[in-house]
Amino acid sequence: MTSLNSLSVAQLREAVAIKEQIEHLETQLASIFGETTMPEVAGKKRRRMSAAGKANMAAAARARWAKIKGTQTTPTKKRRKMSAEGRARISAAAKARWKKAKAAGKTTL
Repeated sequence: MTSLNSLSVAQLREAVAIKEQIEHLETQLASIFGETTMPEVAGKKRRRMSAAGKANMAAAARARWAKIKGTQTTPTKKRRKMSAEGRARISAAAKARWKKAKAAGKTTL
């Protein structure tokens, strides 16, 4: 089969015309039989997995491997939570930085 780059404009137009004739004839045939000749492909929706679901699967896989290897799974460290006071200090510092930057006429830090 030849590539589209090697065809002339006249050949491309002729190919498009033939393709349109084929489509027209297929629709006529479908109207006679009362069905479509080409089945419509419905878009398949992809399922998305939540982060919690992925974490559960990963933990189960680690447990299976630990069972196979004969070792205990190491418990994961709990994340530290920031105190309200610490969060307020960080927020105040950020607001002060932005106030200083805006006073200098900047739009970015």
